[in-house]
Amino acid sequence: MPAPENRFKSALKAGKMQYGCWAGFADPYATEMLATAGFDWLVIDGEHAPNDLQTIMHQLQVLDGKHSNAVVRLPVGNEWLIKQVLDAGAQTVLVPMVETADQARDLARAMRYPPEGIRGAGAALARASQFSAIPDYVPTANAQVCLLVQVETVKGMENLDEILGVDGVDGVFIGPADLAADMGHLGNAAAPAVRDAIRDGLGRIAASEKAAGILAVDDAVAQQYAQWGARFLAVGIDVLMLARTARETMARWRDRDGR
Repeated sequence: MPAPENRFKSALKAGKMQYGCWAGFADPYATEMLATAGFDWLVIDGEHAPNDLQTIMHQLQVLDGKHSNAVVRLPVGNEWLIKQVLDAGAQTVLVPMVETADQARDLARAMRYPPEGIRGAGAALARASQFSAIPDYVPTANAQVCLLVQVETVKGMENLDEILGVDGVDGVFIGPADLAADMGHLGNAAAPAVRDAIRDGLGRIAASEKAAGILAVDDAVAQQYAQWGARFLAVGIDVLMLARTARETMARWRDRDGR
């Protein structure tokens, strides 16, 4: 029995639009609830949310068998962190702040078992192999892992074409907030220069064999990104959804009460 199919990776290869959402509560209960919405992918965020290996694993568990595919974002591109989340059952990994082809190449190798990579072959005790219940996990796992790299600095954009040429990178995700900050427009991803850079980047990615990804919580902006070539598009952040709804609800009642 081989490693399970990575449905998210297969969809990207087929050119299908994949709508996603950020899962930032670092709690399996909230992530399981979010999965009922039917998003194609959910980001279990280890960079800006308070996740660790245990909370990531618990969220992977509740997403088993769901329509929503798990994408684990690491805090940094590190080979032992990649090994741990893959062994915990992740198949798709998103790595922030990738700026060079050499960096992307190292990440691709960390995702794979030898001879294509350097991933440690201790899957016998890993959740990924269902604790050795998948006898052919190790020889088949490489084909099912999916590496997404975040390009979100001026240097990264300058090296984008070289990054796109790296075997083992399945998609490139542009980070508007960090890109805007690095371009001197902190907090303003809508600045004309930033939008031009995003449009150029999404277009170059879309013209390659890789999939283009990005996040936008404004519907009009998200639609624009899709027109520019985004194929895995995050359209919401759960923490913001709850905060916004809670604030709007309380504001309505304050207005009715005259406060």
